[in-house]
Amino acid sequence: MKKLFLSMLAMAALGLTACSSDDEGNGSSNPVTIDPNDFQGEVNSGETVTLDPTEVYKLTGSFVVNGGGTLIIPEGTLIKATGGTSAYIAVAQNAKIYVNGTQDNPVVMTSDAANPAAGNWGGLVICGNANTNKGGSNGQTATAEVSDLTYGGTNDTDNSGSIKYLRLEYTGATFNGSKEFNGLSLFGVGSGTTLEYVQSFEGGDDGIEFFGGAVNGKYLVSINSGDDSIDFADGWSGTGENWYIKGGTHAGIEGSNNGDDGYATPTTTATLKNITIIGAGDEGALYIKEGGGNWTLENIFASNFDLGIKIKNATSDPAGNENVDNDNITISNIQFENVTTITDYAGTNTDFYTEGTNTGAGNGSEVPNWATGWTRFE
Repeated sequence: MKKLFLSMLAMAALGLTACSSDDEGNGSSNPVTIDPNDFQGEVNSGETVTLDPTEVYKLTGSFVVNGGGTLIIPEGTLIKATGGTSAYIAVAQNAKIYVNGTQDNPVVMTSDAANPAAGNWGGLVICGNANTNKGGSNGQTATAEVSDLTYGGTNDTDNSGSIKYLRLEYTGATFNGSKEFNGLSLFGVGSGTTLEYVQSFEGGDDGIEFFGGAVNGKYLVSINSGDDSIDFADGWSGTGENWYIKGGTHAGIEGSNNGDDGYATPTTTATLKNITIIGAGDEGALYIKEGGGNWTLENIFASNFDLGIKIKNATSDPAGNENVDNDNITISNIQFENVTTITDYAGTNTDFYTEGTNTGAGNGSEVPNWATGWTRFE
C-alpha cells in the first residue's frame, strides 16, 4: 500500500513523506497516513496533505480539513466515493483547499458505484468567515446544514484557497426530505477565495449553492441537477460570470434572501452576467424567492422553459415583490427562446426586465468554448 503522509506546513516542500506535530505542539512526531483505498480522516492545524495524482482515491467516509490545515489536489487527481451521506469532503473555517486542475486535466470527484447515479455520495463543502444573514445581521455564525461545521463572521475578503477545473459527479446524498448535500456547498466563503471552472454533473440536489458569503464564481457549469442548478441565498454578496446551466429539475437559478425572514440583513446582493440557462425546469429559468434580495443581471439567455421568471405573489413573498417593485431586481438584455410565459410577476413594475439578443455564456444555447475539455454533458 502506498502511503501518503500529512506534514507540517513548513515542511510541505520536502515531499509527501513527513511527520506532523501532535496536538499539544510539543514537537514530537506522529506520522499520519492516508490509504488511497480508504480515503477518510482529518487534516489538522499546521498540517498539509498533497494528494498523488497517480493514485485513485476511494472516499469511504468524511475527509475534513480543520482550521489551520491545508489540502492540495493536483491536476488529474481522481477521487471515487462510496458511502452516501457519510462520504464527503469538507473544509472548515480558517482551513485551505487548493484544487489545481487544468482544462485538459481536471480534478474529478465522482461515484465509485458500478452504475453511478445522482445521490451516490455527499459532495464538497467549504465554510468561511464571511457574512451571512442566517445567523444574524452583525456577523453571527451559523451551522452548515451538511457537515455541521460553523460558518459566517465579518470577514468578506476571507480566503479559503483556490478551486480551478473541478468536476463533481453524482453528488447529493440525502439525509431526509429536507436535508441533502449539493454538489458544491459554499457557506460564508469570502471573496479572497478563487472559484473558477467548476462543474456539477448529475447531482441529486442543487448543483452549486452559495449560502451567504462574498465569493465570486466564474465559469460554472451545472448539468442535470435534481433540484436547482445554481442557488444563492442568506446574504450572498458576489458576482457570477459565465455560467452554463442545463437540465435542472426545478429552477435554473434560484436566488433568495432568507427563508425565515425575507427582509433579513445583510441583504443578498447578486451581480450575474453572461449566463445561459437551458430547461426544462418546473420553477422557471430564474426564481426570485424568499425576499430575493438585490439582483443586477445582464446578458442572460434562457431557453426551453414554460416560465421564464418566477416569483410568488405579494402575499406569499412581500419582500421579494417589493424588491422587484422598487427596482432592486433588474434584468437587462435577457433573451427568451421557446419560453411560454415570460413571468408570473403581477406587480406594477413591468420594465424590471428588458429583452435583447444575447450570447449568454458565450454561444447562446450552445456549450461555450471555455467549457470544452474538462466538462461532461452525458
